[in-house]
Amino acid sequence: MREPKTIDYILLFLLSFIWASAFFNIKIATYSYGPVTIAFLRVFFGSLPVILLCLFKKIKIEAFSKDWHWFALIGFVNLVAPFFLIAYGVKSVQSNLAAILMSTTPLSSTVLGHFFTKNEKFNLVKTFGILIGFAGIVFLFSDNLLINDSNFISALLILLGSTCYVIGGVFTLKISHKKNENVTASILIWAVIILIPLMCYIEKPWTLNPSSESTISVIYLGVVSTGIAWLLRFRILKNNGLIFQSQVSYLIPLFGVILGFLILDELITTKVIISLIAVIIGIFIVKKGSKIY
Repeated sequence: MREPKTIDYILLFLLSFIWASAFFNIKIATYSYGPVTIAFLRVFFGSLPVILLCLFKKIKIEAFSKDWHWFALIGFVNLVAPFFLIAYGVKSVQSNLAAILMSTTPLSSTVLGHFFTKNEKFNLVKTFGILIGFAGIVFLFSDNLLINDSNFISALLILLGSTCYVIGGVFTLKISHKKNENVTASILIWAVIILIPLMCYIEKPWTLNPSSESTISVIYLGVVSTGIAWLLRFRILKNNGLIFQSQVSYLIPLFGVILGFLILDELITTKVIISLIAVIIGIFIVKKGSKIY
């Protein structure tokens, strides 16, 4: 991997901004669309640029190969379930809270990595970082102004959605020998296949009369926050590696809170700020702990 240049940092910030912008766009999308329809439109529009890239680079898409069951499973766990849970939760929770809750993914992945991988075990530093990060989330749940009896379950569902990403990542290790573009296109295709009958049966989207604002947001979620963001992630990983790309974990919750305030005029309480700082510090310590061994 080469030394990061100015353009690499610009792309890293751009990727962080794009992923962070998904949260307020999900909120706007929920004004007109149900969570299953939002999940479907995200994976449908998100699949288009990835499939086009595979066609352009002549990369074989193996969605229906002998490994189809892995693609289907990962598509459900890594896309269908979290996209649905996040959209359902954001209906009742501020988007800036969703950004903080979702930023626990590196912490959850460290916990699961200890049990399901051979070279990602706990050490004292990692454990300390995990405790700080999750303490920030517990503290966030004590903010009665933003999380109360009416939306407590919604906040938990968003946390569950972040855990689904991590579990999907563990499953992805089973097919890690395949090209990233092929894997992403294949799991997106299976996510579309899974969501079509669910969307038609549960929400009947053809009966909707959505606002243009919500429609623009859901198309943005698919094309930009899902499709283009994944392609941007590929470039960063190829040029700079996983450690450099993982720095988005620090920036996404920060951008998410700022964008929620600027775009939707969402409330930022003292507990939100303290929780945000605790999560970022926790992620930082965990990553430092990962370099010890």
